[in-house]
Amino acid sequence: MVKYFVLLVILLAGISYFSFRFIKGSITRQATVPHQDSLPVNTESPPHDSLSVTGDSSEKTITPWSQKIALNDIVTFAESLKGTPYLYASSDPARGFDCSGFITYVFNHFGLQVPRSSVEFTNRGIAVPLSKAKRGDLILFKGTDSLATEVGHMGIVTENTDSLRFIHSSSGKADGVTVTALNAYYLNRFVKVIAIDKGL
Repeated sequence: MVKYFVLLVILLAGISYFSFRFIKGSITRQATVPHQDSLPVNTESPPHDSLSVTGDSSEKTITPWSQKIALNDIVTFAESLKGTPYLYASSDPARGFDCSGFITYVFNHFGLQVPRSSVEFTNRGIAVPLSKAKRGDLILFKGTDSLATEVGHMGIVTENTDSLRFIHSSSGKADGVTVTALNAYYLNRFVKVIAIDKGL
């Protein structure tokens, strides 16, 4: 009887010991490794890239040319070149200008990049009615051929009060940079006016 009692005591002691170790281990594990639900969760989205994407026009910031340079200064500089001879395919004031070479030289003087040939202006810029043309705007014409349909000549508007006048490098009688009134001859060739303060 005593023998069985001793065995029972030993058995109960062993069960108590292992139960204590199991409970202690669980408590220790819970203390050192918090439950997943109690871990802080970062709900913030990662910051967006602050750099604009070049190909996305919605991200672009376009500075109007009127903020870069006074359009009156462009015309004043252009007028200082009056008398420069006409020379086809040239933008060199020492030799002469063709119509687009004159435009290129004037605008490049102010750090403004423009197409080199007149026909390249066809789909550029914002067109405005003749009545809204102002000093510094570009005026485009078809070529001298009566059958011409493409832009082939251009100038810079100098005034538009009583009548519109523009400065250009002409291959005609003036044979060089001159100021001309918008007469019937040029009206017949007129294509459009580009509001240059809105850029190209």
